[in-house]
Amino acid sequence: MTRPNRLPFLPTRIATCLLGGLVAVACLPVAAPRAQTAAAALSPADRGWVQRIQTYLDGITTLEAQFQQLAPDGKRATGTAWLNRPGRMRFEYDKPSPLLLVANHGQVVFNDSQLGQTTTLPLDKTPLGLLLRPGLQLSGDVTVTAFTHANGLVQVTLVRTASPGDGSLTLVFHDNPLSLRSWSVVDAQGQATQVDLFNVRLGGGPMPDGLFDTNIGDQ
Repeated sequence: MTRPNRLPFLPTRIATCLLGGLVAVACLPVAAPRAQTAAAALSPADRGWVQRIQTYLDGITTLEAQFQQLAPDGKRATGTAWLNRPGRMRFEYDKPSPLLLVANHGQVVFNDSQLGQTTTLPLDKTPLGLLLRPGLQLSGDVTVTAFTHANGLVQVTLVRTASPGDGSLTLVFHDNPLSLRSWSVVDAQGQATQVDLFNVRLGGGPMPDGLFDTNIGDQ
């Protein structure tokens, strides 16, 4: 069986794994957080787009999609992602990958059935956790550090204002209609992991609680 990708990302030396959203295996020394965060210089039109993106994201209650992940080493993996805002998500890799990640109750739980290892982390320490916040706002304790709009795509990069060393999250949208296309996470070492979404379904009704069961050691 092919060993799963190992992606440095989180601000501690722990085993976990990114998928889409976002968590990875952090086995490298962590860079010191920057003392301050440089906000992007936004035009009035840019600020209008950021507000539209905020409204769009905060309006998402459920999302289901297939994803393709591109790791820093160039390896690709596929799977299915479920988001149930606020606070819940599940990323499940296609077989033969043994990886599963579930977020609920303010925690991210990562399981590698091949290694028999489960790791739990605070959701608010992961960049993707920004998408799961109630009352999502792209200001205040979240800083927009980059913004572009070209060729039918809108791209915005976000960090937590007080802890940019936790990593950055870049979201890419189609602009007409506004719809989430992909995201990427950059860790403290500058390693980037990209996740592209396909067959996205929004607002499909209530999702089973069992999808977000964090007791995933036996799943």
